[in-house]
Amino acid sequence: MNSSDLNLYWKTVVDTIQDGVMIVSPEGTIVSVNKGFETITGYSQSEVLGQSCALLGCSSCEIARNAEGCHWCVMFKHGRLRRQRCALIRKDGIPVQIVKNASVLKDGEGQIIGAVETITDITDLTTKESLIASYRQELDAQDRFYGMIGASAPMQALFELIRNAGQSDAPVIIFGESGAGKELIAKAIHEAGSRSQFPYIKVNCAALNESLLESELFGHVKGSFTGAHRDREGRFEAADKGDIFLDEIGDLPLSTQVKLLRVLEEKVVERVGDHKPIQVDVRIISATNRDLQALIAKGEFREDFFYRINVIPLRAPSLRERKGDIPLLARSFFNRIRMKSGKDIHGISREAMDALANYNWPGNVRELKSALEFAFVSCHEDLIEPRHLPAPIAAEPECAPPQSAPVLDGGQGGATLDQVKRTRLIDALTSAKGNQSEAARILGISRTSVWAQVKRYQLNPADYV
Repeated sequence: MNSSDLNLYWKTVVDTIQDGVMIVSPEGTIVSVNKGFETITGYSQSEVLGQSCALLGCSSCEIARNAEGCHWCVMFKHGRLRRQRCALIRKDGIPVQIVKNASVLKDGEGQIIGAVETITDITDLTTKESLIASYRQELDAQDRFYGMIGASAPMQALFELIRNAGQSDAPVIIFGESGAGKELIAKAIHEAGSRSQFPYIKVNCAALNESLLESELFGHVKGSFTGAHRDREGRFEAADKGDIFLDEIGDLPLSTQVKLLRVLEEKVVERVGDHKPIQVDVRIISATNRDLQALIAKGEFREDFFYRINVIPLRAPSLRERKGDIPLLARSFFNRIRMKSGKDIHGISREAMDALANYNWPGNVRELKSALEFAFVSCHEDLIEPRHLPAPIAAEPECAPPQSAPVLDGGQGGATLDQVKRTRLIDALTSAKGNQSEAARILGISRTSVWAQVKRYQLNPADYV
């Protein structure tokens, strides 16, 4: 291979490298660059050959040039440069975050004849680092409490109640509408309490039928029913010395309520198919969006069980009651979704934030999160505008919370939530043409919750197609 072919060979190799490669003379004059350099800097080869590398305005090199007692660049003194993070200025004036590596070039007699430098564009990395830093800052913000966000008076009062409840072993029940954050409250009670070093177990009482629910709660022994091929530990055993969270407790079958009453009174469980009592030390945290007093009146919930679980009642405020927290929540969801999606959306416009603040949020915080996720899908601009939000939110006129809004108060009275929820579910099923997944998206709740509500209100989705 002659020298001409060899030069062409090495030029092809260097141009294949995606990182920028630049060769300079001892005086700092650019003598060669590759295609990667052109892509990163925006300069063509013809524009930089013969020019000083100061053309790039590298932030680290400027400091080196001002140092005393060294060559033109401090790199020539030390002979190499490794993983130097800095910024250079592209031809269009835009700064680019880069990592540089460099080494001097010497001839056969050891004399310095130049230097070679590689440039790696780390703009995407620094953007991710910035997002992560922003995310960490949010996690450490003063308006957060064990993962919950809120600076409003209702939330600050709730945080104080959670602190007190956490220090007690008495059963706690959380009332509130769907999507208001009852699960977060339960987890905060556990983490703020004396049982935080022990297990926290969650069970959704509406997601399982009666036989499966009892097996999940209390465990079973081998052969106790078809499919029971081995002994299995129940959730209460798994939660020993910790907390168990029973979500949607209003959907608990009466027979299971009787068995849980024994657990509360005697602190023992029996596995399905066995009569051997197993001692457990578990604090029960329950939650519901239903009016338990109304269920008691209809004979669908045991009064004695209600009074055993209603020792420390808490209420999750609806988003209508704490609209001042909407900007905090929106910014938090925005940052999380942005980091997850990788989309270069810079923020939420004032008009979009006003639309969020003016909406009545029947689906509460869960619906707000869903609205931001929808906006990230529909937005292809720098800012989220009202037109990028779901249609009901963008079109919602400014209004005060309705005076007839249902309020859950731990069974102490108030409007009937079931009537409101049934109407909303019918409206959502009608808009979704009977599709329960789409109805869940409209309401800002899970498909499991929609399924449970359809069953509870004895609706047939096919009637709304």
